Amino acid sequence: MADPARARRLADRIKVVVAETLDKRIKDPRVGFVTLTDARVTNDLQHATVFWTVYGDDEAKADTAAALESARGFLRSEVGRQTGMRLTPTLEFVLDGVPETASRIDDVLAAARARDAEIAAAALLAQPAGEADPYKAPRVVADDDEDAAAEDDGSPAGPGRTDEQA
Repeated sequence: MADPARARRLADRIKVVVAETLDKRIKDPRVGFVTLTDARVTNDLQHATVFWTVYGDDEAKADTAAALESARGFLRSEVGRQTGMRLTPTLEFVLDGVPETASRIDDVLAAARARDAEIAAAALLAQPAGEADPYKAPRVVADDDEDAAAEDDGSPAGPGRTDEQA
């Protein structure tokens, strides 16, 4: 069992090696504008998963997936040569779904913003359902009542007594 920090460092190194090899040594025209978004290595350092995305439509994605699959052996040998590991991890290429998920989230947020704007516009034109002031106004105390209110604090025990004394 390897150290998780070592696995993360190896994943970062694999990502760099594969990206440089795709850029400089792979001349397959099916590899379009591919971007490697992430790489993950299992803790035993035997398997590596490289996440990628490509600019283009579904056909470009399918072409790039086929090109990466055909170049997998060469890319693995380059990873082994440049990392100097005794056992080179197997490579698996997975299309990253983050861009599509992010665009769906953006669409949902735009719809929520539009709905909030509609509700705010309706609230500006809204009228109260009942009276203009539906809350009861505070009771106005006359001068005679103020003296009585000062003597009696309104507790059931009466003025100057606690509940225990009553």
